[in-house]
Amino acid sequence: MGRFEEPPDPLFRRLNASVAFDRRLWREDVAGSRAHVESLHRAGVIEGADRNALLAGLDAVAAELDGGSFEFRDEDEDVHMAIERRLTEIAGPVGGKLHTGRSRNDQVATDLALFARAHSERALELTGGLMSRLLELAVAHADWPMPGYTHLQRAQAVYLGHHLLAYFWMLARDARRFGAARAAAVDSLPLGAGALAGLNWELDREATARELGFEAPAANSIDAVSNRDFVLDYLHAASVCATHLSRLGAEIVIWSSEEFGFCKPADDFSSGSSLMPQKKNPDAAELLRAKAPRVTGSLLTLTGVLHALPLAYSKDLQEDKEALFDAVDTIELCLEAAERMLAGLAFDRARLAAAAADEMVAATDVADLLVRRGMPFREAHGVVGGLVRTALELGVSLSELDRDELARHSELLDDEYYEVLGEGAWLESKRSQGGTGSAPLAAQIEAARRVLESLSEAGR
Repeated sequence: MGRFEEPPDPLFRRLNASVAFDRRLWREDVAGSRAHVESLHRAGVIEGADRNALLAGLDAVAAELDGGSFEFRDEDEDVHMAIERRLTEIAGPVGGKLHTGRSRNDQVATDLALFARAHSERALELTGGLMSRLLELAVAHADWPMPGYTHLQRAQAVYLGHHLLAYFWMLARDARRFGAARAAAVDSLPLGAGALAGLNWELDREATARELGFEAPAANSIDAVSNRDFVLDYLHAASVCATHLSRLGAEIVIWSSEEFGFCKPADDFSSGSSLMPQKKNPDAAELLRAKAPRVTGSLLTLTGVLHALPLAYSKDLQEDKEALFDAVDTIELCLEAAERMLAGLAFDRARLAAAAADEMVAATDVADLLVRRGMPFREAHGVVGGLVRTALELGVSLSELDRDELARHSELLDDEYYEVLGEGAWLESKRSQGGTGSAPLAAQIEAARRVLESLSEAGR
């Protein structure tokens, strides 16, 4: 037992062990171990025969892990010790040479960085798929009017395609964040830092970095083993992305209600009620809404673990994994589910158009008419507010106010007032870049296509 006379208490073993959850790092651990074997051989620390035996043994271990025949044991504290134990069983005493010039501190940090890189790339792929679906829907519904909202009150009319593209641009920012997380994960290689002070062996860390896809070896051995910034970067990206998905889910829940009736979720992404047979519940959208705080909780967990943690390594850092793993599983599931859910979503054009035909959403356009005729906007805002109040008091629409009523509010109002209120006029009046009018929307769609193309090229 080396330093210790007594074996660990079973309760401490339960508290200390991580193999139940960190076993999913086995691919990264085998990859890092293979690179370390090559590094030891290049430095002359192990001979060619030992190198070959270790690599063959690691291949055998990987095959067992991949095929499901690997047997984890109670004494395996973590996946790293389990792999080394099985390697020694397969390759013999030479397996004990694998850990020369390596600490679990730099080993774990390397494995985790490789894992974060792989799942940043997966998140990018899934984000791109959801962006593609949103663009497809935006093109298909580019000329479908609907009311836009502020404070969940009808504000101004927009095209449905324009509204859907708002989520496209949210996800485009998410993609940039996941791309940055991917880059951060492999910015600096921890392997070769040892426990915290470096190694007694002069290994070629530059070559190992290239082999594992890192930009360069970590410049400081203490920072190398204590750094979890790349996990924070991933968790931040995932947290913001999950928040965006929660907003999408919330709108689908609202839009699919009988009160709105703007859309109907597909049967295969809905559920019924155990009591009320008429119900069709948008459960997938509701779960998108509810999963977001779970991902944010993972970010807060790791922030709490790292808060005021002295350098270099402490066992606290073991708590980085479950938070990361849960966030990975949650955001990947949500991104995939959101894309599939949107694929089966059916919008009701007539219901959307009827809501968009509410003339009150054209109030700002009437104010702009007065501005074009020389009235300061703040004064125009008050005039139109008075028109709205009068229409509500009389129980009529804005276009049903007669010319005498218009004159009482402003002598600048004439027949063009009724043209402004003409159906669809207020939609096409939005000509500014990024607006909802047909021309800027067409330009926005082309810009979105270019973003998707660049995202696809970056993933190759």
